[in-house]
Amino acid sequence: MSENILWFKEIGINDIPKVGGKGASLGEMVNNNFPVPGGFVITSTAYFNFVRGAGIQEQIVSKIDAIDVENTAQLENVSKEVRLLIKSTPMPSEIKQEIIEDYQQLNIEESDGVNTLVAVRSSATAEDLPDASFAGQQETYLNILGNEDVIRSVQDCWASLFTARAVYYRKKQGFDTKSVGLCAVVQKMVQSEVSGIMFTADPTGDETKIIIEAGFGLGETVVSGSITPDNYVVDKETLELKNKRMNHQEFMLVRENGKNTEIKLGENKAKIQKMSDEKIIELAEIGKRIEDHYKKPMDIEWAMEGNELYIVQARPITTLESGKKAEEESKGEVETSEKPILEGLPASPGIITGIVKVVPSIDDIVKVNKGDLLVTKMTSPSWVPVMKKASGIITNEGGRTCHAAIVSRELGIPCVVGTERATLELADGQEVTIDGTNGLVYDGKIEIVLKEEKIEVLKDEDVDILEDKLVEESKSGMMEHDTLAKVEEIQKDFGKKKFSEMDGKLQEKEEEEILDVLGDIAIKVKVNVALPDAAEKAAATNAYGVGLLRAEHMITSSGMHPAEFVRQGKEVELKNIVKEGIRIVASKFEGPVWFRTFDARSDEFRELAGGEKELNEDNPMLGWHGIRRDLDSPAMLKAQLLAIKELRKEGQKNVGIMLPFVQSIEEILEAKKIAKEVELQEEVDFGVMVETPASVWIIDEIIPHVKFVSFGTNDLTQLTLGMDRNNEKVQKNFTELHPAILREIEYVIKKCKKAGVVTSICGQAASNPEMVKKLVWFGIDSVSANIDAVENIRKVVMLEEKKRILDYISSNPEKAEGFFHKLLHK
Repeated sequence: MSENILWFKEIGINDIPKVGGKGASLGEMVNNNFPVPGGFVITSTAYFNFVRGAGIQEQIVSKIDAIDVENTAQLENVSKEVRLLIKSTPMPSEIKQEIIEDYQQLNIEESDGVNTLVAVRSSATAEDLPDASFAGQQETYLNILGNEDVIRSVQDCWASLFTARAVYYRKKQGFDTKSVGLCAVVQKMVQSEVSGIMFTADPTGDETKIIIEAGFGLGETVVSGSITPDNYVVDKETLELKNKRMNHQEFMLVRENGKNTEIKLGENKAKIQKMSDEKIIELAEIGKRIEDHYKKPMDIEWAMEGNELYIVQARPITTLESGKKAEEESKGEVETSEKPILEGLPASPGIITGIVKVVPSIDDIVKVNKGDLLVTKMTSPSWVPVMKKASGIITNEGGRTCHAAIVSRELGIPCVVGTERATLELADGQEVTIDGTNGLVYDGKIEIVLKEEKIEVLKDEDVDILEDKLVEESKSGMMEHDTLAKVEEIQKDFGKKKFSEMDGKLQEKEEEEILDVLGDIAIKVKVNVALPDAAEKAAATNAYGVGLLRAEHMITSSGMHPAEFVRQGKEVELKNIVKEGIRIVASKFEGPVWFRTFDARSDEFRELAGGEKELNEDNPMLGWHGIRRDLDSPAMLKAQLLAIKELRKEGQKNVGIMLPFVQSIEEILEAKKIAKEVELQEEVDFGVMVETPASVWIIDEIIPHVKFVSFGTNDLTQLTLGMDRNNEKVQKNFTELHPAILREIEYVIKKCKKAGVVTSICGQAASNPEMVKKLVWFGIDSVSANIDAVENIRKVVMLEEKKRILDYISSNPEKAEGFFHKLLHK
């Protein structure tokens, strides 16, 4: 038996020190007759023999040990030097020859002597690279063919031991550079028609289910999160398929012309179920047998080629004890005898018990596994991929309008922000319970009962009283049916049509006042969307449209700063990313979708490629962002406008353009000039965010150049009150209900209504029932709430509209009969 190479059939689960966790698991499954493609493992001993035999070990150790890991530039540069050293150093002939001989033997066993396509993957040893800290840091190479490519990929795999992120972790945790090694798995490549991941228990705690995620093509797209796979739920006991959710897949990864290539899927294939029900059950049965063998729930990577299923990796689900997510409940009083260990601001409702992972910076995000509780200082847009893994979030900083709060609400996971000391008080592996509804964190797993709060808008007796009063006030006898039903019929009708569509249908002069009142009360409820992944969830709210579609999160999955696309001359790629993000959302709605152009502060995308080139501003909130930055970088704005232009040509014509952080007329005119340069049609709706006091007080000048305005109350409140919205210390005084804010909003609404410009609101205040009640009386045209608040806000609007009707009838009893007659018989 060679010390450098072990075949799967020579390996068992107890060989982790020699072949790493991945290699040991593959060997264990092969020896127990699971459908695993053949292969072998190049041991960590081979790595050490390579660096010592080639005479480069001391160079590696001295370079790595000299790094100050807090010096990002030094960390990146030196780690790159080490990787290049490993890749460029010739492999000792005896090791190289042994790998080639074993690869040729694999060819004989798997392909009758013809060169076999293989995957080369890293496999970390438990002693050196604990999975909890270092999983996913080393590279995987797919579709490798021939002796030289295999040798090169093995060296590339070894070199990935010294990525900047891996070096940072090991230095922080005190690992001896000289003792750190890596194994490489060489395995026959499955040319996957369908592939994905299978959990033999729901990672959030339900062990009665098997969860399968599936996508077309190679599995790396599912593992990396670059596509949204189908999701299938199977009952583990009965193997009955309980639930299926098919997701739209834009592209798949395949081998074409000798390389891995992204292939765009046609519309029909993109939306179909990725595998048959029979294959889903067959895969679940294999998963159940693997769990029975290991005697623990497993996280399994699988692939299907030619209708045959294969297992390419299996490991225990390390996050299973993260707890079972509680159903989201209405805000109310906590019933528990336990005392919280941390208090913050309630940012996203719900209760969850789970395992803490403290993440000091973006470089530490790889330690977060599916179902963990993410604990950090504060998140930014580049954190979104890891936030999607978390089952709950706790931050030191931030208010209820911060990034962590906004994204958590959209993801539907509990979140507490502004705790000040979460990263200091909590530790990795600690079990805690998050009460995102009330902003509390408890030690351990505890039961929390939330008393239901009697919310006025939901009380049926209030509706009954209003109904009776309305009938009493309109005694003319013209009511042939139930008054409330007729009022709801009116609201439903006006909720589907623009007020302008009704204008002119009633021509008589005495009806003008009725139309004025109806124009005020026909308020549409829209929804805010930050993540294209949340489009389906947003559409399920039956919102009229999207009042705020944020651009920033569309580009985080690309890994590159939007400005870096421009610097590298990749404007077309940027345009395509934005276009696809908008399409995913806009296609789910019939009503208008207002796309807000880029509004990322200079401190929000630093972790993306090119982000290190961003300005170091003392106050990014007041700095180079919003429309002012897009005008300074017109190529970035053009990419966004071209995306909308192309969508319109393809029939997606419900997208409007909303300019953020406007403070002058010149900004609007310059943006429209650029739109004209790219030949974006005149009929596209242009609007602005009213989020600076300047935009409030120059509204008369703005109105002739826009079709709509939308209040961004997060910034408007911050700038009007002179208060940092992300500073937890001042949150007690941060309120959109301040008289100054209310007067600004009412002033703009009246000006716009007189001019026929549509008004809306998309800030956090649009999800606040008390604010929405006031907006109804101000005469706003629509409100755009967070996904989790749409239904409640819809009820608030309905009740306040009824109050407006009642108020009108009460004030004008002589007009009651004509009022209802014109409404019901128009």
